Amino acid sequence: MNARTNALESVVFGVDIQSGDIRGDAPSYALVILTEDEVERDVVSYRKLMRLINTREPDLIGTDNAYELAEDKNALVHFLRSLPSQTTLVQVTGAEKPEPLSRVASRHGVPYGKKPMKEAEAAARLAAGNVGSEVAAFTNTTTIKVSRGRSTGKGGWSQDRYTRRIHGNVRKRAREVESALDEASLSYEMSVTEKYGGYSNAIFTVEATPDELPVSQNRSGDTRIEIERERLDGIEYRPLVKRRDRVIVGIDPGTTTGVSIVSLDGRVLDLHSTRTADTPAIIEWIIERGRPVIVAADVYPMPETVEKFRRSFDAVGWNPSADIPVDEKLHRTREANYENDHERDALAAALYAFDDHEDQFNRISRKTPTQFDREEIIAQVIGSEQSVEAVLRERTEDDEPETSEQTESAPEQTPEQRRISELETQADRLSTHIDTLKTKLSDRDETIEEYKKALTKAKRKERQEARERREVTRLKRETERLERERDEARERAETLDTKLEQLKRLWKLDHSNFAGVAESRDLVSVKIIEQFTKRSIEATAEEYGLVSGDVIYLRDASGAGKSTAQRLVDVKPRLVIREGGLSDIASELLFDAEIPVTPAEAVSLQEIDELAVAPEDDILAAIAEWHDRAEKREHEQKSSMVDQIISEHRADGQRG
Repeated sequence: MNARTNALESVVFGVDIQSGDIRGDAPSYALVILTEDEVERDVVSYRKLMRLINTREPDLIGTDNAYELAEDKNALVHFLRSLPSQTTLVQVTGAEKPEPLSRVASRHGVPYGKKPMKEAEAAARLAAGNVGSEVAAFTNTTTIKVSRGRSTGKGGWSQDRYTRRIHGNVRKRAREVESALDEASLSYEMSVTEKYGGYSNAIFTVEATPDELPVSQNRSGDTRIEIERERLDGIEYRPLVKRRDRVIVGIDPGTTTGVSIVSLDGRVLDLHSTRTADTPAIIEWIIERGRPVIVAADVYPMPETVEKFRRSFDAVGWNPSADIPVDEKLHRTREANYENDHERDALAAALYAFDDHEDQFNRISRKTPTQFDREEIIAQVIGSEQSVEAVLRERTEDDEPETSEQTESAPEQTPEQRRISELETQADRLSTHIDTLKTKLSDRDETIEEYKKALTKAKRKERQEARERREVTRLKRETERLERERDEARERAETLDTKLEQLKRLWKLDHSNFAGVAESRDLVSVKIIEQFTKRSIEATAEEYGLVSGDVIYLRDASGAGKSTAQRLVDVKPRLVIREGGLSDIASELLFDAEIPVTPAEAVSLQEIDELAVAPEDDILAAIAEWHDRAEKREHEQKSSMVDQIISEHRADGQRG
């Protein structure tokens, strides 16, 4: 272990709580930092510990209990999120049910003491030796969100231009991120929310960790990038080094070969079926998943193919006393997810072999001390057909030197010596098999290289097709935008056509050849205002236009105030024809502006659709009548003013 520590090329932290409690106030921690050159020891607060983690960015943080750093699961998730991306938290005592740190340290030859600083150093050295389980709360999938960096509220110029600029910058930034991910050959999915002028946001789901991404979290002007790893459903404990456990293998030979892997506690670990793989390929697949203790078949007697696999692993063979019926296979494998009958039969063989040995496994486990590997003891007991005690005694005496003297004649071999001889023979056989596998492995390497080249070519083609798909999508969006603009232009054209027809009708009203209405009389077009309000005046102005010299018909002349009347005065009409009475203030403003007003009864008004006409003679007569009334009113006002002046003068003379 010391050699491993001295050869460290990374920084490893070991942490143990010194005083206080994470659930209380101000806990302190014993901290040991292992580097290639030295061992640093210190007692630090939680805040200083986090500062050192973010400053030194250790590869591993070893502890005997992850919940010494967090009070509950939510706090532990928060702690894991705050770690640098390359830092791994390791619980060196195991997974959900950890062993005592003293036992783990003893098993791996690491110095141990009960003081917190000694425990912290033991945790650091165990983590450096790849002992324990990684504490994980996140997957290797990361979400990148490109969104607006500021609100689309009022900007420095018009609202529409401000919003369009922000959405356009979000789209530009999203395309930069997309290009960076493509260049890095990362697999991702993209979804965007389109808004006026561009995107309001774009979300990339990338199969990579944050430190593998070609972009970083930042905020700049109109846009911002947020990066967040996808959370697991809970907290997971992953062994730092995956060891090849002892397993039970079930095999169903035939045109399609089915293989199953079951642990020594009856858990289904993996299933496989193939029509093309040869025996070495299947052996390689099994080796990657464990070391077989038992190789089982579901029929009697054991097929020769299954026997070959058993001999290859020097495992114990198992087969039933009679072929297992299909209904029993279906019942025994009812909770497993298999793809075909071959996988089902292989799994049934392995599970029935486990059922047959389960009591023996349990008995061996109860007799095995904790310092020994239970699975190794089970494998040796079953393989050698020795008692548990004999195997344990043999393992205990393995390290003792031999003291017996060599005699001239070879003595009769003891059972242990015979076993050694058998093992040496087996080793020679396995060595020959290894050479064969190495030759096949070399062939496989060449095949893999060919596949890699083909894969690179396929990836290049896929990226090209992806770019083409994106371009097609962009062109489709551009086509849809142009179609919308075309539809809007058509609507505007229809509106203008309607207005043109209305203008044509007005032109006809202003000319003497207005057939069907004029009847050889001079007519004047009259523009109708529904109510004497600003809204109605503006509506008529927008629809037909209001210019100086127009004849205007107020269909409802009541209720106008000063500002409304002033709006009509600004038009300077030739004559105002009213329906109903004017307010005093409106009447006064129109009179002061010398705008003639006449009741509708005084003019022969004729409405045609939304327009109206009146004889020129009636218009002139109404204007002349108004002028007569105006002169009379003005004369009366002057007479009244003179009378008032005389009265005031007489009153002043009497006071004098």
